[in-house]
Amino acid sequence: MHKYAIVALALFAVALAAPQHQDQPPVEILKQDAIVGPEGYHFEFETSDGTSRQEQGQLKQISEDHKAIEVQGSYKYTAPDGVVYTVTYTADENGFQPQEHVDQGQGQQGQQYPQYQQ
Repeated sequence: MHKYAIVALALFAVALAAPQHQDQPPVEILKQDAIVGPEGYHFEFETSDGTSRQEQGQLKQISEDHKAIEVQGSYKYTAPDGVVYTVTYTADENGFQPQEHVDQGQGQQGQQYPQYQQ
């Protein structure tokens, strides 16, 4: 009797673990590239669902004794409701500075957020 209960629970667990959105095709990587060096880096990727990201960073002399990486990049994705979000950003000695662009037809666009500083 206990064997049947264990088998039933195992089958139930397998059914719950099955992928829930089988009607959606798997997302494929269309493009992927990365270059990393001692003075900086660059990477980018793009997927079949329209998601993409690119970023580059370069070593920058901040003061006589300090160096830091200055970063510029962007990412884009489509939300489940069809709205496309694109964020471009810079991160340097002045903090992280993002700018968001929302493409939803007649929606708001070009929202800029205040700079974050510690």
